[in-house]
Amino acid sequence: METIDNLAKKPLIIIAGPTATGKSAVAMHVAELLGGEIVSADSMQVYKRMDIGTAKPSESDLARVPHHLIDVVEPDYEFSVAVFHNMAKKAISEIHSRGKVPILTGGTGFYINALLYNNEFEQYEEAKSSYKDELNRETPEFLFAKLLEVDPEYATTTHMNNVKRVVRALEYYYETGEKFSAYNMRSKQNKDSEYDFRFFILNRERELLYEGINSRVDDMTRRGLIDEVASLLESGYNETMTSMQGLGYKEICAYLRGSVSKDMAIDMVKQGTRRFAKRQVTWFKHQADGEWLDVDGQSVEVLAKEIVMQPGRAANEPTIR
Repeated sequence: METIDNLAKKPLIIIAGPTATGKSAVAMHVAELLGGEIVSADSMQVYKRMDIGTAKPSESDLARVPHHLIDVVEPDYEFSVAVFHNMAKKAISEIHSRGKVPILTGGTGFYINALLYNNEFEQYEEAKSSYKDELNRETPEFLFAKLLEVDPEYATTTHMNNVKRVVRALEYYYETGEKFSAYNMRSKQNKDSEYDFRFFILNRERELLYEGINSRVDDMTRRGLIDEVASLLESGYNETMTSMQGLGYKEICAYLRGSVSKDMAIDMVKQGTRRFAKRQVTWFKHQADGEWLDVDGQSVEVLAKEIVMQPGRAANEPTIR
């Protein structure tokens, strides 16, 4: 407790990392130890009616600790880093006004850095490239191949289907001749965050992480993921929407449309999530100023106490590749 009380104004604790590392559970315990409130940094949990596939906190968890940026928009809303930036800053300011400590938690590192440094947020809002229209006429496959050519470092941090991010990076490169990954790193190094933050990145040994992902997908299936996606389709939402491109949703949509078998769809969800987790580790390794914590063999309670009592330290490399 003493280390938190001694922080400068605008304290912020960040608990991030790849999917299936127990971030939400650890954040819950940290919030309870500090009497804090949680702000979600998850690009999918913002959507209403999408609960199982996004691994949202349970009703009992939401009752235990105040949460923000959960269920804030409908599935057809075009949520973006700019919207997140505004909502998260407002929520954090309100938490500070109550004398509480905000705990930002999630796996969308792009959102976290936008909040801390305003780097990609500014580029997203301000860039009005003459290349935008031309790029938007190309296929996602073509655009991603170009990104791999000009900025392979940035390509490891995003997905081919995230066309907005791919186009933004290509725009910047064609306008300036500089890699977008270099711009982000320079912006981060040259800026001081308005928050006195502690950044913790949870990680697991890769084999155990992948086992956990497979088990979680099986659990989501048992809990009704297919019915959840079917209900969304029946309500008029479809695969072209950003929300329905999320892992677990686009694959089950393919099954419900008859394109793949049920077993194949579930295997696709598992494989896609494993690949996504690998990209998350790469992103946090190269783009985040965080303290890496291995969760294997440690209880949620022990990890939470370590986060609460540990003074800020320089970022170090993850022990797992």
